[in-house]
Amino acid sequence: MADISAKDVAALRKLTGAGMMDCKNALAENDGDIERAKDWLREKGKAGAAKREGRAADQGAIDVCLDGNVAALVELNCETDFVAKGDQFKATVAALAQLVAANSSDDVVSMSFEGTTVGEHLTQMSATMGEKIELGRVVRYVSDGGAIDAYKHIQSERGVIGVLVELVGAAGSGAVEIAHDVALHIASAAPRFVTREEVPADEIDRERAVFEAQTKQEGKPEQAWPKIIEGKLNGFYKQVALCEQGFVKDPKQTVAALVATAGPDAKVKRFTRIKIGED
Repeated sequence: MADISAKDVAALRKLTGAGMMDCKNALAENDGDIERAKDWLREKGKAGAAKREGRAADQGAIDVCLDGNVAALVELNCETDFVAKGDQFKATVAALAQLVAANSSDDVVSMSFEGTTVGEHLTQMSATMGEKIELGRVVRYVSDGGAIDAYKHIQSERGVIGVLVELVGAAGSGAVEIAHDVALHIASAAPRFVTREEVPADEIDRERAVFEAQTKQEGKPEQAWPKIIEGKLNGFYKQVALCEQGFVKDPKQTVAALVATAGPDAKVKRFTRIKIGED
């Protein structure tokens, strides 16, 4: 039997919301493998199916820049929310978003910034503020004739969620407004894929196995299992696939239906959603 540490139990509990003893039992039943233990808890009905997996709660701020057909998103990390909410920190991440939008290079830390480089500037900030400050995730979109939007959700006095989204095939003056509505939805609903076709096959197989185990334990008639399992899978797709989600402003309308109002060929090409403290 694998050695089950208190740290592993705590990590599994954070990921699933299950009780401490349930987490300990799950790890024991699965030789300490956290991924298998998560599925085991779900099969037993002791964990949520769509629990988002956050990393250690890093602090920081996010900012975005939208300039014509270019959109940029920058995450700047630090150790405390006190520093993240500071005017200098927020001004720096805003300036970095503008810098990334204006430059196509992927080597952001080597870009010229404030009389030095981005890397050196952040090192100086770390020394001045007394805590580790480093560049987080950086994303840049260049749209070739599509509708593009960049959105920042502010909480606790700084940007904590950033979204970039691009529509293609969208026509008319309302395309940009629809792109903005989709960006707002993405910030709230946290989809992971544009469509169900993008979900990796191994992830679908894993979900199906969990749903099969759940259905058997529910005591439903065996002949009804395939339909029940497919229903659960469709529910899973609505959680992770943007186009199948109910639009946050009108849940009866899917995001795909909303985008279709921008033209018969309109569709979401891509999106990025980044939240402070989450992978």
